[in-house]
Amino acid sequence: MYLYLANNPRTLILATSPSEERIGKPRRALVFRAGVNSTQAVVEFLPKDEVDLSSAVRLTQRGIKGCLGMISVENDLFLAVVASATEVGNTRPSETTPEVVARIQEVAFYSLTSSLWDDVDSGSNVDLSERDYNNPQAYEHPCAPLSKILSSGTFYYAVDSQWDLSTRLTRRLARDPKDSKDVGAYDEKFVWNEYIARSLLDFRERLDPHEHDDFDRCHFIILTIQGYVGVFSMALPAPPTNGAPTIATLSLISRLGWKRAGTRFNTRGVDDDGNCANFVETETLFSTDQHCTSYVQARGSVPVFWEQQGLQTFGQRIQITRPHASQPAFERHFAHLTEEYGPTHAINLLGTKENEAILSSAYDRHLSIARAGLGDELSITHFDFHAQVRIGGHDSVMRELRRVEAITDHVDSFGFTMCDASSNDLITSQRGIFRTNCLDCLDRTNFVQDILSRTTLEQYLMLIRREWIHSSPLWLHHRELWAENGDALSRIYAGTGALNTSYTRSGKRTLAGVFSDATKSVSRAYINNFQDKAKQASIDMFLGNMSSQRQVTIFDPIHDSVRAALEKRLPEYSHTKRCVIYVGTWNLNGRPPSESLLPWLFPRDCSPDMFVLGFQEIVPLTAQQIVQTDPEKRRIWETQIIETLNRRPKKKSDYVLLRSEQLVGTALLILVKTELTAVIRNVEATTRKTGLRGMSGNKGAVGIRLQYHDTTFCFITAHLAAGHANVEERNMDYRTIETGLHFLKGKTILSHDNVIWLADTNYRIDLENEVVRHLTESDSFDALLAADQLKQVMDAGVAFSGYEEGPLLFRPTYRYDLGTDNYDSSEKMRIPAWTDRVLYRGHQLDLSTYSRAELKGSDHKPVYAVFRPNIRLVDTAKRATLARLLLNSVLHTEPGEKLDDKLALMVLPEDFHSNELPPPSSDEHTWWDTLDLPNGILPISSFTSHPYHYSKNPFDGQSSVDTSVSSSPSSSDEELYSAAVMTPDRLPAVLRKPPPPPPPSF
Repeated sequence: MYLYLANNPRTLILATSPSEERIGKPRRALVFRAGVNSTQAVVEFLPKDEVDLSSAVRLTQRGIKGCLGMISVENDLFLAVVASATEVGNTRPSETTPEVVARIQEVAFYSLTSSLWDDVDSGSNVDLSERDYNNPQAYEHPCAPLSKILSSGTFYYAVDSQWDLSTRLTRRLARDPKDSKDVGAYDEKFVWNEYIARSLLDFRERLDPHEHDDFDRCHFIILTIQGYVGVFSMALPAPPTNGAPTIATLSLISRLGWKRAGTRFNTRGVDDDGNCANFVETETLFSTDQHCTSYVQARGSVPVFWEQQGLQTFGQRIQITRPHASQPAFERHFAHLTEEYGPTHAINLLGTKENEAILSSAYDRHLSIARAGLGDELSITHFDFHAQVRIGGHDSVMRELRRVEAITDHVDSFGFTMCDASSNDLITSQRGIFRTNCLDCLDRTNFVQDILSRTTLEQYLMLIRREWIHSSPLWLHHRELWAENGDALSRIYAGTGALNTSYTRSGKRTLAGVFSDATKSVSRAYINNFQDKAKQASIDMFLGNMSSQRQVTIFDPIHDSVRAALEKRLPEYSHTKRCVIYVGTWNLNGRPPSESLLPWLFPRDCSPDMFVLGFQEIVPLTAQQIVQTDPEKRRIWETQIIETLNRRPKKKSDYVLLRSEQLVGTALLILVKTELTAVIRNVEATTRKTGLRGMSGNKGAVGIRLQYHDTTFCFITAHLAAGHANVEERNMDYRTIETGLHFLKGKTILSHDNVIWLADTNYRIDLENEVVRHLTESDSFDALLAADQLKQVMDAGVAFSGYEEGPLLFRPTYRYDLGTDNYDSSEKMRIPAWTDRVLYRGHQLDLSTYSRAELKGSDHKPVYAVFRPNIRLVDTAKRATLARLLLNSVLHTEPGEKLDDKLALMVLPEDFHSNELPPPSSDEHTWWDTLDLPNGILPISSFTSHPYHYSKNPFDGQSSVDTSVSSSPSSSDEELYSAAVMTPDRLPAVLRKPPPPPPPSF
């Protein structure tokens, strides 16, 4: 690999072969240029006569090892390269291809858009005084936070890209030999630079075969894991036959998952996709010239929705944020584990006192429910680690663990993976996994995993070389590796080394170790409370989770045209279904519940799928509340609402609290039917302050986004600036919220299919008080609406441009004397107004009701709206098939042929014609329930009248239509495409019978 940097034009050049001269033209080069914006790059292969290196700087001489990817930071496009690394060792010397691992020591960032940062270390500051005379101060390199994270010594990569560090040995041996040498074959959940390398990997996949080989030959792309890799080689006694010692290698590889990455108090529990915090796969490898043995364990946070808010000291407060909506995410997590590793036995090391007991109880309850689906593949052992240490010390933990029958039985049944060192043939495979956790999944977890690793390694030695069990160097190195592993994972997550490592290293508990653990505990408390937020921001930037980030893309007009064509043809590979969403907003004036909420929540005889409730002034807007908001008032209202839903007349379904969020007095609650929690994903909440120019939360907004099947929603409740004449301040609040309220991965309010504001907008009516009251009494709403400030700014496009509102056929909701239906009679005699509004935008939304409820518990009347949107369900297999057909069509476009016309004429193969598929099911009709087969029951006589035969349709023996792609929810797109298009005649014959409805799309 020969990497050059040229300034005119601004390019990075990867020469795939040495230059013909010392400085001149390479024989062939891959050129990286900036695109039309800060998140676009142009990459192309060029022949030698188009690349001039006469003024270029050769970066390879600076020790560049390879590229981690491209990232956009502050409108600059940077290429991240590994500038310094040290080899850790060869984890499997018996393999013909060395499996050498290197630890990253330094990462450099080179800009494709500016030469400003070329001579600046990304880990330091630069003096820009010569370039900026108006601001002669030292600026930090834009990528300095990223450089600090990546240069921390916790990232590792495979020196030879011909082997995959991100994947455990069992899976690597099971791969096709061609895939095992492919840099594109990796375990995505452990590759930390997948976000910044994605554009390069996609570009690589689209190359022609000879260009693909040139690119791979350079070993340009580096895929890195975070965690720990340690290697020790030792001489062990040989059998008496020849007397020569056996050289054995003991390696430990811990792969930290990135899908729910973060620091200790900022990232806890699970997300909607089943990814949990601090998830680590740890693999123990023992290799000799005869065998290689692998043993895998996992650790991870308790997979329910929980967090620790506020300042945390040594008595950490735990809050389970979605106690009734965790089960689907919990089951997804364990479904992933059992699919990936086989049967899973959880070892829960949480205590039985105070906060840990709450979490442990929730864990056990969720797991009991999950076992109904997973059965014997899922089990758990509760082991109070701290209680056992208090009783018998650390020495007793190993003894007591080995006495737990459930653990010893699973150690025997899970076994380990062993392969022949010379042929790589599998002799035995590990058949299950232990998943260990404590509160942080650090100290106690590492201690127990060390014991399980030693126990399994002893089992292997008993079968192969019994005498090695008594080898002191082996167990000395084993203890050292696990101690280093505990320290490394603890530094990543908590900022300090692990506790109990003095015992792990030496097998003894010393006074120095006790003092060391006390010091680490104090350091952790300080780091986690006061430093980790900045570290969390750096991690989110690296993984692409920042609200303002967009992923770098390679300019690719062919695939861009295919994507655009797919968007236009969405109905061809998807269908919709109706749902009911109730939206309500109410300014509570700081009042607690005092009356029945049924007239507000159930104004019609319907059962909404989802309740979205926004509150303003849920607490009094005092100085104390603004400084430290009390969530207790919100919890009181949550309890009252849930009780109202549970005790309502003619109850047909149950509801759970999906998510709630609060900003001082503004709060947003979302409740959904219990059965819908499995199809609602990516639930996120965020806030935006607008009071005192964004410094105070007395005014502002709370937003919650979610994905219902394949349709996205964003709900915002807000409290805008008060005062009759402060229209411009309200407009500014709206613009601040619209541009400043962000979710993860760069999502904004307008990134969603449907947006609904339920807010106290505080817009008033520009008429005299007496006139407004008279028109209100006579229900002259048109005259009032003509003077409504919100309608005026919407018509002028100043605020809420593009939003709609239902007809205002109810009286103004502000302001009333408490407990009455009389407008304000105080000294201020406030003018009545429609301050409380519901505004929306989205083609799927269908407003059926917009009104107010006649409650008297506040000085505002609550407002509600009922929407009946269409929810889209995408058939991913059909989409993948259509994408492939469109791509093939584009690649074979004839000269002069218009691309848009050709794409529009493309149709799915006959197998996918939607008019031959059964209609999608609805609440009133199921597609297998027909007139000739009521309730889908197949008469016994049909078994004799319909001979078995092969068919393309698994649900219709006579039809030639293949619907397997639309009925399979779990297979990959590639598998479905192969089954449905490439080999339709291999499908088994299946007669029409009453199958279950197709599972929801995730």
